[in-house]
Amino acid sequence: MTTKLRERFWERFTLEELNDAEWEALCDGCGQCCLLKLHDDDTEEVAVLNVACRLLDTHSCQCSDYPNRFDSVPDCTQLTPALVREFTWLPHTCGYRRVAEGRKLAGWHPLLSNDAERVHRKGISVRGFAVSQDDVPEDRLEEHIIAVLPM
Repeated sequence: MTTKLRERFWERFTLEELNDAEWEALCDGCGQCCLLKLHDDDTEEVAVLNVACRLLDTHSCQCSDYPNRFDSVPDCTQLTPALVREFTWLPHTCGYRRVAEGRKLAGWHPLLSNDAERVHRKGISVRGFAVSQDDVPEDRLEEHIIAVLPM
């Protein structure tokens, strides 16, 4: 049974009140949450890399094995409302982050534009600059840091 999306749910409900279909629909498809991060406990910073999880299709910015991602990638993190509020590395453009912060979705978001490609045309997604972790040796990851943020 498919759960229906309630009208403009992102404006009417908190993240905790969303059903599974609404939660999934809130994803803008940018792929930024699938970029690898290096956590430095000493400086309390997180370095974001342009290296994507091996399951991310860097063209579509979709997980190539979404139903089994936790089995394939043990350190894959399931976003939850609590984690959305905790992860300072989520981009300000992220639909989850915007709703959590009480902000409106960007006009390019697929829920508003009805155009899943718009996130890519606007340059918000990782398409065109992310590389797969299968293509980067572990000892070269630091060469791929694109941002350093507080944790």
